[in-house]
Amino acid sequence: MDLTPAAILPADPDALLFGRIWRPDCEGPSPVRVDGDRLTDISTRFATARDLCESVSPAQALRDAKGEDAGPLIDILANTPIERRDPLRPWLLSPIDLQAVKAAGVTFVTSMLERVIEEKARGNPEVAVQIREQVRALVGDDLRDLKPGSVQAAQLKQTLIDANAWSQYLEVGIGPDAEIFTKAQPMATVGAGSAIGVHPASVWNNPEPEVVLVIASDGRIIGATLGNDVNLRDVEGRSALLLGKAKDNLGAAAVGPFVRLFDGGFDLKAVEAITVTLSVHGRDGFFMEGRSAMAEISRSPAELAAQAVNAHHPYPDGLILYLGTLFAPTQDRGEPGRGFTHAEGDEVRIGCDALGTLVNRVTATDRVEPWRFGTGALMRNLASRGLL
Repeated sequence: MDLTPAAILPADPDALLFGRIWRPDCEGPSPVRVDGDRLTDISTRFATARDLCESVSPAQALRDAKGEDAGPLIDILANTPIERRDPLRPWLLSPIDLQAVKAAGVTFVTSMLERVIEEKARGNPEVAVQIREQVRALVGDDLRDLKPGSVQAAQLKQTLIDANAWSQYLEVGIGPDAEIFTKAQPMATVGAGSAIGVHPASVWNNPEPEVVLVIASDGRIIGATLGNDVNLRDVEGRSALLLGKAKDNLGAAAVGPFVRLFDGGFDLKAVEAITVTLSVHGRDGFFMEGRSAMAEISRSPAELAAQAVNAHHPYPDGLILYLGTLFAPTQDRGEPGRGFTHAEGDEVRIGCDALGTLVNRVTATDRVEPWRFGTGALMRNLASRGLL
């Protein structure tokens, strides 16, 4: 994997970035600030990423934080993949720690409706044309203008019901309530350079390249990063009630490489203009690429954040929120008609100029580095270091 700073950092050299590293000398993690080609450990000011994100002005707090030099970024990145790691030297972690890890699903109506139409038409192009014309009569040619929960969306819902084309996924796609689910537990996400896990029993799975919001406990959106919402399509396809089994697996929630905080040069409007790119390189020579444009999202990031955290759903340590993806891989890998699924050793790169590049390699969940350092271990470690 190309884990050099040039390969993973945002294009803007003034991007205000924080992350986390593992410090073997402290036997625990430390939040760090990216200062050019070096990292600065700010743990004496902010013991956790959560503490930084909960400050009144995270951007100013990060700029002002004093700390100690943690070493060259290039060396820490090179030491991150476990297969070549020196356990006596620091390596990169996921940039978040105690925050809840949530994800929004079915947030791109354009691709969702077309897939449902094709499914319900069962290969009959005349039926597909008929349903599509009914949809067009209601919402026009551009489904991006359809606002979930609107009167127009309710009319479309009835049209699809009448055409026997309704789906539980359409309910959260165009209904008033977004799908918000738990993607992983706090402390369980993996960062750039780490392995991502696919359950070995799955025969149909895929990456989901997404923008991830970082949200404080009071609902403020304070920054963004990239994420891979690794998904077992065959498990979710059996039943929507198996969503937890399809989504929440060891190493299946990748986040990073760093969080970019909102400041004068980067804000929520910039997030809404991001196009996320994806590439998958297989050891078998397979190559696939795709894209997901935030401009085509059906619910605004602010609306999704408001549905995720509010008076009914409080998160005292804040949360991160995957925003969903437009990308749905259909490219065959191997036998024609079988579509795409991951293979051992796939290199997955998710990137954009504003946030950099998240790169991971695929392996089976029972071969991912075991997750043993949870919230209890973090509290004990910080206490032993005098940081609490």
